[in-house]
Amino acid sequence: MAVEYRCCGTGFFLHISIIALLVLFAGLMSGLTLGLMSMSLVDLEVLAKSGTPSDRKHALKILPVVRRQHLLLCTLLICNAAAMEALPIFLDSLISAWGAILISVTLILLFGEIIPQAVCSQHGLAIGAAVAPFVRILVWICFPVAYPISKLLDRLLGKGHEALFRRAELKTLVDFHGNEAGKGGELTRDETTIITGALELTEKTARDAMTPISETFSVDINAKLDRDLMKLILEKGHSRVPVYSEQERNIIGLILVKNLLSIHPEDEVSVKNVTIRRIPRVLETMPLYDILNEFQKGHSHMAVVVGQNSHTVEHSGSELPTDGKHQFSPE
Repeated sequence: MAVEYRCCGTGFFLHISIIALLVLFAGLMSGLTLGLMSMSLVDLEVLAKSGTPSDRKHALKILPVVRRQHLLLCTLLICNAAAMEALPIFLDSLISAWGAILISVTLILLFGEIIPQAVCSQHGLAIGAAVAPFVRILVWICFPVAYPISKLLDRLLGKGHEALFRRAELKTLVDFHGNEAGKGGELTRDETTIITGALELTEKTARDAMTPISETFSVDINAKLDRDLMKLILEKGHSRVPVYSEQERNIIGLILVKNLLSIHPEDEVSVKNVTIRRIPRVLETMPLYDILNEFQKGHSHMAVVVGQNSHTVEHSGSELPTDGKHQFSPE
């Protein structure tokens, strides 16, 4: 009669229902542990601000739950462990001890671990947002036990806030998002070049970006703007041309090519008789961001890079470094 009661009575179906609920509950806790804990705060904040409308909605629901990561982790693990420990107890009332162990392990492995984690790894954002209110209730229920453990973890391991990408990591991430990387990225080559260049500015100085004076085009201050020189200037295609005195290393200023449009080559006007703009000088160790800030003021778009131990000589009433070895221009 006892066996018949277990198989056919209402208690049997009650035990089956409880077992099914425990397996589903354990699976949900296991899946959320993987789904929610695998998403960093940085990822969620990015999705909340710039994701698709559905991703923004989901991320905003999840963020308050995930911010205290150790408390959430302890809550999910406590609930998962409680469900798994309770499962053999209800199975043991239906079948033998060995059968209870075998069935509980099978159910937990298949429906409590593999399937939930596989689903939550793909749809963790949507599932986490859907059950966020339920998780808050669990956090409140498990708070007396989970909170002390989470505080201990905070003290031993830190609060678990994800660090932002380092500069080198961010550059690699940008490269991966380039459409030439073969990974389905949407950034064009020009966009990745600009972003990478901006990230590198902090680490580079004027010496890293300068063009050697031997590779630049400049004109002598005493030269005549005849037909040959005017043709050469036009062929070079520069909007600004440095002007030197006596030797190419002694850059004293620059002329704007557009100002030469009104000059007739037949007049052979001397370069020193046209407007020569002042060209700033920067140390070779000056950071590129500082140079860019100077250029943005609008005073110049070109500078001469000089060494730290440069000497000066009198020329045209102003002191100028004699070892203006290189020219730098962002154009």
